[in-house]
Amino acid sequence: MNIIKVVIFIGLIFNFIYAEDKDLKNIFDKSKINGTLVISSLNSEKNYIYNNSRALTRFIPASTFKIPNTLISLEEGVIKDENEIIKWDGKIRSYDIWNKDQTLQSAIAFSCVWCYQKFAKEIGNDKYLDYLKKIHYGNEKTGLDISTFWLEGDIKISAFEQIDFLKRLYKNDLPFNQKNIDITKKILTVENTNNYVMKAKSGWSGKIGWYIGYVETKNDIWFFALNGDISKEELKYRKQIVMESLKIKNII
Repeated sequence: MNIIKVVIFIGLIFNFIYAEDKDLKNIFDKSKINGTLVISSLNSEKNYIYNNSRALTRFIPASTFKIPNTLISLEEGVIKDENEIIKWDGKIRSYDIWNKDQTLQSAIAFSCVWCYQKFAKEIGNDKYLDYLKKIHYGNEKTGLDISTFWLEGDIKISAFEQIDFLKRLYKNDLPFNQKNIDITKKILTVENTNNYVMKAKSGWSGKIGWYIGYVETKNDIWFFALNGDISKEELKYRKQIVMESLKIKNII
């Protein structure tokens, strides 16, 4: 890690040195999930954190990598927009919803692995490494298999770094065409109510579960990043813990 990256990383850490939040701890204890959650305001210095040490620890991003992967795929022109049809290859996979033609909108909503594997093979490892360096994403590594590196490769990112990346995405402070940033933000929408709009992406590597994103309220933008040691039977807790935490903090 060169001196510039060290300075950026240290600055990121010091922005998030706060006492452990008891409300969030109680929610994790009730769910019996070993994990971390960072909730951070855009307009103020308010931050709510559970498990500081884990929030600093890098883990494989799993399908949360579909956020930068979408930006990169659009920028490289392997997909033109959220409506272009991605033709199904006819191979039967474990999730029925994957076994048909997709769009970028459906691919991110249903976390369609084969769609992004198709993009990855067209993009190539060298371009990924270049983009990861440009956007300062986690440890900026990929892995041996270009089609699965975000699921079982060398790439790692912490909860704090996820928050930083999401803030830069929201502020359009990433080296991508504005159209591509706008498309990515649009397809991340999971809830749109009278009181808030939520943009989010889940992820699961088989061991590590993620739920990251941000909530646009009338008064502020709140960013969140959760990860935990989560089994298949516990996947519901990713979003459940985040939603309960946002509610107990009167954010939504």
